[in-house]
Amino acid sequence: MMLFKLSFENIKKSFKDYAIYFLTLVLGVAIFYMFNSLDSQQAMLEVSKSQKTIIQLMIQMLGMVSVFVAVILGLLIVYANNFLINRRKKEFGIYMTLGMGKRQISKIILLETVFVGIISLIIGLILGIFASQFMTILVGKMFESDMSKFEFVFSQDACIKTCIYFAVMYLAVMVFNTMNISRYKLINLLNATKKNEKVKMKNPVISILVFIVACVILGYAYWKVTADIASLDAADKLLRPILMGIISTILIFWSLSGFTLSIIKSIKSVYFKNTNMFVLRQINNKINTTVISISVICLMLFMTISILSSSLALRNTMQRELIEMTPVDLNLYKIANLPEKSVDRWGKEKVYTEEQRKDSQVPISETLINNGFDMNLLKDVIEISIYETNNLTWGDFFGDRIEEVKKRFPRLAYDTVEEIIKVSDYNEIARLYGIDEYELNEDEFIMLCDFTSMTELRNTILNDGKCIIEVAGKQYKSKYNECKSGFVIMSTSHTNTGIILVPDSCDLTEDMKENWLLVSNYNANNDEEKERIEKYFSSTGEENDEATAFIQNLSNKGLEIDGMSKISIIEASLGLTTIVTFIAIYLGIIFLIASSAILALKQLTESSDNKQRYTILRKIGCDERMINKTLFIQIGIFFITPLVLAIIHSIFGVKFALGVLSGIASESDLLPSIIVTVIIMGGIYGAYFFATYLGSKNIIKEE
Repeated sequence: MMLFKLSFENIKKSFKDYAIYFLTLVLGVAIFYMFNSLDSQQAMLEVSKSQKTIIQLMIQMLGMVSVFVAVILGLLIVYANNFLINRRKKEFGIYMTLGMGKRQISKIILLETVFVGIISLIIGLILGIFASQFMTILVGKMFESDMSKFEFVFSQDACIKTCIYFAVMYLAVMVFNTMNISRYKLINLLNATKKNEKVKMKNPVISILVFIVACVILGYAYWKVTADIASLDAADKLLRPILMGIISTILIFWSLSGFTLSIIKSIKSVYFKNTNMFVLRQINNKINTTVISISVICLMLFMTISILSSSLALRNTMQRELIEMTPVDLNLYKIANLPEKSVDRWGKEKVYTEEQRKDSQVPISETLINNGFDMNLLKDVIEISIYETNNLTWGDFFGDRIEEVKKRFPRLAYDTVEEIIKVSDYNEIARLYGIDEYELNEDEFIMLCDFTSMTELRNTILNDGKCIIEVAGKQYKSKYNECKSGFVIMSTSHTNTGIILVPDSCDLTEDMKENWLLVSNYNANNDEEKERIEKYFSSTGEENDEATAFIQNLSNKGLEIDGMSKISIIEASLGLTTIVTFIAIYLGIIFLIASSAILALKQLTESSDNKQRYTILRKIGCDERMINKTLFIQIGIFFITPLVLAIIHSIFGVKFALGVLSGIASESDLLPSIIVTVIIMGGIYGAYFFATYLGSKNIIKEE
């Protein structure tokens, strides 16, 4: 009973010390519950079957990510708890002097840990339960679902999962505490506050040289992931610039502590102004003794900024392009001129029936009618043919410069045949899509391409105005010195790698016909009617007899009509962007909390260790206002230093991510994502900064 009372009193007395620890636990519990409660929340969302499948996939992925998050939070709790133990070494020494054994001290710490853990868990769960309701609204908005059935939901499974995960974490903390206490000696505990770390001064010249070398290595790593991104076509090649970035980050912080103070000392007007000398020496010593930890913090902040910015930019781009790239309700296409047999890319032979080969000779609309489809369900129907010839591949397009291109892009499929469309056929579709139409002279062609990296590559061939291709025995020159934007098949984003428009007079023969393409809208007045027509093309038709009969007819004959609808594209895109966004926010916030908490705890530790130095400042005439300003500047520099380098890393990290996602994510959508990232980081990082400042201010005021 006495130990119970003592533990409770210690928590009350040391509440200020527990503030950062408590904040971290509450945030961790709340976020963990929020992202693991989606399983219960999604039940009330009015979404389609495909969207429900996507949400289930997202829940499964978040479950796997939660294991990783739990490990990070567990390590963070152990680290934070270690700070509290070190902070109270002298107190434990007094307990031992009064006759208390290590086992009893371990029981006190155990009880305190349980108290704080239970309180944090309860408050975190309450916060998470309420915050998860907003999560439901956000998921509903992302999937554009009907929220008429929205109601308050408590996820029992998420609650149990959160309790179990945090119970395991706390078990590890208790074991860690017991081991720590068992190693302590009375003399060390009593003299804990008098011990100072030995700081080894570095040679400024060597530090400057190391800094220059680190900057060169970092600059090379930046160049590899941006300007030379094409060479990073394998995991082992990407690992090198990553390792360079990590090593150079460590070297930069190591070298900064070696020459920064020396340089500023030479500027007398700055060094001797107010308490700058004290602040600079404190910062110098801190960076000097925490090179690895501050490097880890910097890299975690870099990951937070990069993950949040890139994922949100991807979401913004995909949502913006989704409207542009889905101008009609339906695209259908099928292979023309099927041979008797073919061999796929895996070497497997496929034999086609007479009926399949005969059907490949007729347009898609005829196939639909022959199998019981009512064409009155469609309107604005346009059908065209897409041609190909083995005499015109990507390699042929690059012509004399093929070897130069191969050196830059060795893995590009140069034997891919070019798609060819007559200009009048394309203009019919363009008119319906509401995009640019084109005109051609008899000896001209136009290259349509909107996939960013491929456009840039093709433009290197077109920009000299001498690009000539041969189609059906006749040569054609490019009308423009660059690719023009355009597409015929709907997609989630600009993915057209190349379509060649030729004059209608071009002698494109039947044997060159490769695909049939049908473009149309649904003849419907509302969403319900569109959904009914959709079943003919994107489901098994379980709820529609006519759709079932149509699909079964095609299946029995082995007829294959591929395609995509506006509804299915939007649902798939919303699913992908939502999964990416949620996992990115989840990981980004956890990394941010972890780095902020580590920074805060290290600064609180420093304030505790340097309390006597602030006492000396008071004795030499510094008032509280000046001391508080000194402390604020010191903590500010300590928080800003890793953040600045993390931001620099992130500029190139985001460029690399956008380069990998070229054609999917756009730099033009970065600004909104950066604003959101700044708001998230400003809220959490700023909260930890001010909590650290207030905590440190209270520590240095203690008598």
